[in-house]
Amino acid sequence: MSEYTLHCFGESGNAYKVALMLELTGCDWQAVPVDFFNGQTRDEDWRSQVNQQGEVPVLEHRGKTLTQSALILEYLVEQTGKFGWQSDDERREIWRWMLFDNHKFTSYYATLRFLYGLKKTGETEVTTFFRDRAKAAYRVVDQHLSTTPYMVGGRLTIADLSLAGYVYMPEDTGMQLSDFPHIEEWKQRIKAMPGFKLPYELMPRASNL
Repeated sequence: MSEYTLHCFGESGNAYKVALMLELTGCDWQAVPVDFFNGQTRDEDWRSQVNQQGEVPVLEHRGKTLTQSALILEYLVEQTGKFGWQSDDERREIWRWMLFDNHKFTSYYATLRFLYGLKKTGETEVTTFFRDRAKAAYRVVDQHLSTTPYMVGGRLTIADLSLAGYVYMPEDTGMQLSDFPHIEEWKQRIKAMPGFKLPYELMPRASNL
């Protein structure tokens, strides 16, 4: 039995953040597939036994059950000693970007991808709304990366891994990612890290959408 167990599915960028951290740090881990598209996370038994919030990722480790990707990433820093902070100021800066990621960068883009790229809704007022907001969040990160190779401290940290959750997903969103050249260069730097794998290489798909 592996040391870490991750409840996840391949389409989840939030789960990918954790899976990528586990892989890059060389942890002994296994994926437990979650049948999201057939409602497993809405099942009362699943919620009572795995995560009352009805979400992935869920990480099990040494009797602990942890949810919410940012919190899990911080926990893995504490466990592995990798991709963390070197001072209290850096820790706060990492959390500043992880919160921005969860509220803006991932939030808008992930919803757009789900509707436009997975559900194939076509262009609607809703997809236009989310694309405009995703572009605004991407511009913020792209500008930041114009002056530094990584988000905090000039090296890979969990701030980068948090922001990287959906940027490697292959589904079309109608966004021209070449409009964000510094993000594209940053993606290549992360991709060059030893042990890097793409989302569907780390976690099983839950859907044929």
